[in-house]
Amino acid sequence: MTISRKFILKGRVQGVGFRFFATKNANALGIKGTVKNLTNGNVEIFAKGEDSKIEQFKAKLIKGNSFSRVEDIEEYDVSNDEINNDDFHVRY
Repeated sequence: MTISRKFILKGRVQGVGFRFFATKNANALGIKGTVKNLTNGNVEIFAKGEDSKIEQFKAKLIKGNSFSRVEDIEEYDVSNDEINNDDFHVRY
């Protein structure tokens, strides 16, 4: 089943290659959506894909890359209609 989620990641997630990390992992899992740095230092991700792939993606986000440190992750259900991307990419 296809589901859509919004994630807000808090911690050391900016200036450490986190958006590239998220994009690489989302594309490897076939997830559509976007990743964006927020002005408050958090990272916002919209992700759409098979429920098992979204869970795998979330686990990778929590672990992060070797430079990041995710201290908290908020997760929200969103409508599948909110994510209309054909791929996963960085929003500026």
